Formats: sequence, structure tokens, C-alpha cells
Amino acid sequence: MKRVFLIVLDSFGIGEMEDAAAYGDKGTNTLRSVSSSSAFSMPNMEALGLFNIEGVTCREGVKVPKARIARMKEASKGKDTTIGHWEIAGILSSQPLPTYPDGFPEEVLATFKRATGRGVLCNKPYSGTEVIQDYGDEHVRTGDLIVYTSADSVFQIAAHEDVVPVDTLYEYCKMAREILKGRHGVGRVIARPFVGANGTYTRTPRRHDFSLEPPGITMLDQLKSAGMDVISVGKIKDIFAGRGITEAVYTKGNEEGIERMLEYLDREFEGLCFVNLVDYDMLYGHRNDIDGYARALTYFDGKLPEIMNRLGEEDILMITADHGCDPGYTVSTDHSREYTPFLMYGKNVSSGNLGTRETFADIGATVLAYFGIRPEFAGTSML
Repeated sequence: MKRVFLIVLDSFGIGEMEDAAAYGDKGTNTLRSVSSSSAFSMPNMEALGLFNIEGVTCREGVKVPKARIARMKEASKGKDTTIGHWEIAGILSSQPLPTYPDGFPEEVLATFKRATGRGVLCNKPYSGTEVIQDYGDEHVRTGDLIVYTSADSVFQIAAHEDVVPVDTLYEYCKMAREILKGRHGVGRVIARPFVGANGTYTRTPRRHDFSLEPPGITMLDQLKSAGMDVISVGKIKDIFAGRGITEAVYTKGNEEGIERMLEYLDREFEGLCFVNLVDYDMLYGHRNDIDGYARALTYFDGKLPEIMNRLGEEDILMITADHGCDPGYTVSTDHSREYTPFLMYGKNVSSGNLGTRETFADIGATVLAYFGIRPEFAGTSML
């Protein structure tokens, strides 16, 4: 029974790519920043070979890594969650997804307002925690929807659960998803429900992402077509608009995501368990919280022995990332254009350093190769 457990440590970059300056990210290095914290401790990832990866200089590597390791280069144009995950699964994006630093154009908002029958507040890049404090009262008073974006390709809709029931908010997001196609095809429409009162508004865990459907065939599609199980833990299902997924479980954060994966390690299935651990990006990278990011990585590292000990004879563990989000880069709180790590471990996987790979899609090709499936996309197996 062959199983692959693919974990994406969301935003865990390991140093700027050669074109980082074109993205405003010169000098970024997420790993270097978080490893400077006294809260950082990753002895298990170190033993696997994290600090032996090409270009990593913040710590000394071990003499003999336990894993097969590589530095992954993003071939796509972009540095966001959607494009990063799509490339891992085999889709190379020649154009970045659209962003809206000045807010969305009236042609989009007018159509959205007609569809929902509600007005719109804000319409500019904003912190998700701050926007509900600044516009929450007006939203509660008028019923107008708080629409905002970020440096990412997102259309976010925040609404108080007592003003707009969560199911209704999801329907509004589906309307926006239908509107936002073509040249305005943002990567994700995100429902951001919140509760509370003046000065104490807080977001709830009922966030939901409505993603653009992948424009080509992915490793998930191929695995499912071959009769394999494709299990999503966290927001993977949303990123791929549900396509290629046979089973999914949503999580409220990294700790729950790890626990759900441990449960799947104890279950019988054949195929892929694809896990996204989002807290590094959402809670710490975007908030320039170096110590928080470091503590979250330390927690993951502390769970690694339990994960590795539950691997079966034919299981493979893969650990990677989708982009960077350097919490020590004070010029911006945006994602950063960085290389990402790749570590592959299993009882039948030989260790070795594969240098720098030309595309994240090599990961998808590797997964498929393990199941004897020829990838229908650009990518080279690392087995």
C-alpha cells in the first residue's frame, strides 16, 4: 500500500530568487529571519537536511542528511499561494494573477452590488483584522459589505454573522467568483465572517476560499483518474476548487492540521494526503512576527518524530513550501519571491542532495512517478 504525505509549510521560503528584485523582494530570506529567533529550534528538520540545501547559509548542515533534499525554483510568474500550489501540482503560470493595489474597478463593483443588492465599503488593500475595526460599525449600521484586497490576488468579503448569515456570505462569494473571471480572474474570493461589537470585532474560523479553477491538468486530476485516493487537509481543496480531491477535511490551524494528518497516517488508503499548514503565512509572516513564526516551526519540528514513526514501509513524506513571507522584511508584509525547500523521507528513499530544481512541478512529477503514472505536465521525477 503506497502512500505519499505531502506537507506544504505555507510561506517557508529559504532565500531570494534571482529575480526577487523585480517583485520588490531583494534581500528576503524567511528561513534566515526565523532562525535568528531564540524561539527557533528544528533539530529534526536539521537532521533531515534542511541546512544542507543549496544556498542555505544561516546554519551549518549535518554531515549526512537523512532525507533526499533539493532547493525548488518557481518557474511561474508570481509569489502567491494559488500559483505556488498549482505549480507543485504541475501547472506553470506564465502570467501572475491580477492584483488591485488601488482597489477594484467600478465595473467589477457595480456588477457585484447589483448581484448582491448590497453596497460596498472600503475597496482597497487592508489588514483583515484592522478592516473590521475600521468599517465594522458602518457595516452593522448599513448592511453594506466590507470588500478589500491585499498584495495577493484576492477579493475578500467581510461581514458580521448577525448581519449577513455565513451561508449567505458564501453565496455572495460565489456570485463574486462568477464575476471575477478573465482579466479580473483573481486567484481567490475569500469569505471573512466576523462577530463582536464596536472595538472588539474578531474574525471567526468560518473563513472559506473560492478559488479560480486550475487552467490545466494537475497531479491531483491524474491520481484521481487512476483510482487513487487524494486527501486534502486544510485549504488544499479550496486552492484547487475541489478538483481532483476524493476526500477533504478543513482545519482551524496548524496544530489541528497536524493532528488530522496523524489520523490519516493510521488509516488505510492508497494515494496522496496533501496538507497545507497555513499559520506561518497567515498569522506570522504577514504580521512581521518573527518569534511567532519561529515558535510555530518549532512546534512542527517537535511533531516530526511522531509523523515519521507512523510511516509505513512504502510511505513517503515530502515537506516543501509554496513561496516566502519573510517576517523580518520590514519594507513589506507581502509574500516574498523565494526558493523553497524540498525534503523527501521514507524507509525506502535514499538520501542525497539534488541541488536546485528548475520548477516546483518536479514535486508533482515525483508523486506521480511513485505510483507509476506518467505526468501530463512539465516536471521531472526526483525519485
